[in-house]
Amino acid sequence: MKDDGAVWVRGPWEAIQPSADVDEVIDQLCPAVTQLPRATARNYGQEYCGLLYLMSDGKYYASHASPFGRSLSLGSLHKQYCRVPIEVRDDRGSPGPNDILADFHLHPWNGSPLSPDDLLSKNQRFSIRIQFDAGCRVLKYVPFQEEARPGEIYERQAKTWHLVGIVKPEDKATGKVTGVKP
Repeated sequence: MKDDGAVWVRGPWEAIQPSADVDEVIDQLCPAVTQLPRATARNYGQEYCGLLYLMSDGKYYASHASPFGRSLSLGSLHKQYCRVPIEVRDDRGSPGPNDILADFHLHPWNGSPLSPDDLLSKNQRFSIRIQFDAGCRVLKYVPFQEEARPGEIYERQAKTWHLVGIVKPEDKATGKVTGVKP
């Protein structure tokens, strides 16, 4: 954690093999993160966040998954948050902000969608957001932050991305998703 409270993460994470194909790195994330303490403990679980980044060797790497965050009790329900890191520290040389492609995070429940908080335009720091649940359903949000075009939500199925929803430009501030027909 930085002095101003911002979270940084160490990279690379040895549990994830680097690749020139970022999807190969993404496919390794959920199985590795769900092995971490309380990662699948549902209401009493722990969210984990990290970053995907490109190094000068042309390969994508995953940072370690950070547990920094908080839990909020809502009666019998609990809502977990993790603080998305803003920086990777890699002993081989820290990547610049333009070399960080995506943030990733885990929801410790099965069947958990991207939440409105996950989709809010004010919460998008990088060009892609990857979210997976305890059952390893993997979603990708491409927010197109600075463009007047819809954000796109994809689900990973059999090593292929399938468009499952959009966030219209007028809905980016609220994170409202519009489903798409297959």
